[in-house]
Amino acid sequence: MVASLTSEELTFFKRFGYLIKPAALAPEVCEQLLERMWESAPASLSRQDPETYGILPEHEWSADPLRTISKDKWQYRALGTEPLLIDIMTQSALFVWAEQLLGQGKVRRPTLGGKPMGHSGPAWPGGPVDPQITDGARGIYATLPNPELASAEDGLHTDGHPFHFGVVCLLEDCPPEAGAFKVWPGSHRRFQPLFPMPYDQARVPFYEHLPSHKGLVHPDAYLAEVKRVETDTPPVDAFGKQGDIILWHHRLGHMAGHHKAQSRTIRQALLFDYNHIDLDRQRCQPTPQDMWTDWSAELREANTALTPDFLISQRLPQALYET
Repeated sequence: MVASLTSEELTFFKRFGYLIKPAALAPEVCEQLLERMWESAPASLSRQDPETYGILPEHEWSADPLRTISKDKWQYRALGTEPLLIDIMTQSALFVWAEQLLGQGKVRRPTLGGKPMGHSGPAWPGGPVDPQITDGARGIYATLPNPELASAEDGLHTDGHPFHFGVVCLLEDCPPEAGAFKVWPGSHRRFQPLFPMPYDQARVPFYEHLPSHKGLVHPDAYLAEVKRVETDTPPVDAFGKQGDIILWHHRLGHMAGHHKAQSRTIRQALLFDYNHIDLDRQRCQPTPQDMWTDWSAELREANTALTPDFLISQRLPQALYET
């Protein structure tokens, strides 16, 4: 029997936009995913030799959107609709929790053997791969140690494609400051009203003869709020053990953490999104005053006092306890 999210967990997700759940994936499942991931490894990496974990030689870099490799990143998307990944999205505790957040029977199911993220290339020339153009998971993303980032500062962004919430699953132990997901607690409530549409972010289309502007349009009020959030809100580093996950709201400020090379590890994580089955209608509405209108009644009604022990378990900075 899968344990449901508690009222305290639902309340925390509403207020702070994320939720850390330890040991959500079994170790044997994580190992199967790692085996599959390492089949796509750059030649210079050896799983058995951590001394090879570092900046990748430029001749191994790849712009293939199904297997993207750069200086310190290795992202494998081609496996996004394979049975193991689809089972995790639909047969595990994660789907139970997704229905708690969005409503029973209201979660869009991925398609086994469907088109993986990246099959149609980037969202625009030189742009990122669009996570909404997929029938399954985003894929498995690896972040390698990079000593050049030892003093790098954090910087948040929000995703421009429409979805409801994302999931990041750690497939191996990930120490602090080793590339794990970072989030800015509560920023979803500050960013949500600054967009005219509740789930999308406007884009400028690309034209060969009009190349000056393309991609996402950031409202001025949003850009100003980003600076304020980065100044007044300490981020949470969602490091953890194998099988730990983090759920995060689609408007939450976040980043893929810098791997500051303090440990010879590779952050390997399975990423995917959950969508409401009625997202196509919801995304065309004006941004509602109540940002939880499209979510489950259980989530909307959650309003439980948050205990200090629970806040500590979520690594919430003490400065934010009263927000």
